[in-house]
Amino acid sequence: MTRPNYVLRLSCPDRVGVVATVTSHLAGRGANILEAHHFLDPVSARSVLRIVFEPEGTSLDEAFGRDFGAAMQPLGIEWTLRDLADRIRVAIAVSRQGHCLMSLLHRWSTGTLPIDIVAVVSNHEDQRRLTEWYGLPFHHLPIGPEGKAAQERRLLEAFHAARGELLVLARYMQILTPAACRELKDRAINIHHSFLPGFKGAKPYHQAYQRGVKLIGATAHYVNEDLDEGPIIEQAVERVDHTCTPEQLTTIGNEIESVVLNRAVQWHAESRVFEFGNRTVVLR
Repeated sequence: MTRPNYVLRLSCPDRVGVVATVTSHLAGRGANILEAHHFLDPVSARSVLRIVFEPEGTSLDEAFGRDFGAAMQPLGIEWTLRDLADRIRVAIAVSRQGHCLMSLLHRWSTGTLPIDIVAVVSNHEDQRRLTEWYGLPFHHLPIGPEGKAAQERRLLEAFHAARGELLVLARYMQILTPAACRELKDRAINIHHSFLPGFKGAKPYHQAYQRGVKLIGATAHYVNEDLDEGPIIEQAVERVDHTCTPEQLTTIGNEIESVVLNRAVQWHAESRVFEFGNRTVVLR
């Protein structure tokens, strides 16, 4: 029988013996460490660790968590433990453009993205057919006469009703309110082109064409109350030149957005992302 793999995330003020304490405790209980990453942030003098291990038996009992917590407490170590087989439940918010949604659905359906997609919500009907083709519930939540605040409440209700753990804004062209950002802190990931704060609004790649840009890219970040300025998880760029039409720039940009968003969601799902203020460390 294949033994389960568990992932430990740990964070604490740096001091001598942190890594030794953690690994010795695991070794003392017969755990086999499969993967280990450690990073010391020189600015905050804080250590983060990510360890994947398999237990001695077929699973961990309640005593493991109790004993582990007692061993970590003297060093001020904050930690979480998760069975990697327990995939996080993801809801996706989308508007009209479907390239990011399609990429996420494909990777999820082929088992290459370690998440469970539980719902798709949208303020438009455009992506209903695609969503339902994958056998997923589609929630059409237009902005009606009652206004945007009421529509956002319905979105959050759908997220919670699906027992969502992460909301992915896959080119969802609505700005979340500060209250929603606070409610979804560390549980919402957004994707956008990397021209910001330039080329805002509609058709950013057409605007970029008019300026003759030579690099285009995408940024995936956690959502916070500062519009498009949350902690960055992943970015990518590609060089272009004067021969590219606005439509070609859009195609290239859409491809980069899809790749970058997939990476960010995967790394979050695998417990690889640690926040340091308004930036992240990704242990991979």
